[in-house]
Amino acid sequence: MKRLDYLKWDEYFMGIALLSAMRSKDPNTCVGACIVSEDNKILSVGYNGMPIGCSDDEYPWEREGSALDTKYVYVCHAEMNAILNYTGSHMKGAKVYVTLFPCNECTKALIQKGITEIIYMSDKYAETDAVKAAKRMLNSAGIRYRKYEPLNEDIQLSL
Repeated sequence: MKRLDYLKWDEYFMGIALLSAMRSKDPNTCVGACIVSEDNKILSVGYNGMPIGCSDDEYPWEREGSALDTKYVYVCHAEMNAILNYTGSHMKGAKVYVTLFPCNECTKALIQKGITEIIYMSDKYAETDAVKAAKRMLNSAGIRYRKYEPLNEDIQLSL
């Protein structure tokens, strides 16, 4: 008889997104993304961080201050990194698992790449213009988005 307590697809891919988020050096918001093909193959992963060649020790991680003294104008978001990390030919029909609902800029890129569904864990910035714009574009483009509903409280990793 087969094991019954195996991870379902949503748990598995959100787990990969969460594990990816743990690579982020952002002291406040660690975000991970996992892009998955229509046949449940992982296409790419990403997390929020500084661009290659821009030292995360030299660039700011602050949330407040003048624009050039905050992280916002420098950090690549997890979804954008996942798109840029992809080495295949197309993502049409794929879905993305992301730990935080995408901003408007990442949403534009996801739409352009042919992503058809977004599964997100947190929508803590739902009242911001960036997320309102993102949802407006997703609705116009006919792209589904849904909150991740965990089946279990925790996913345990051990060696």
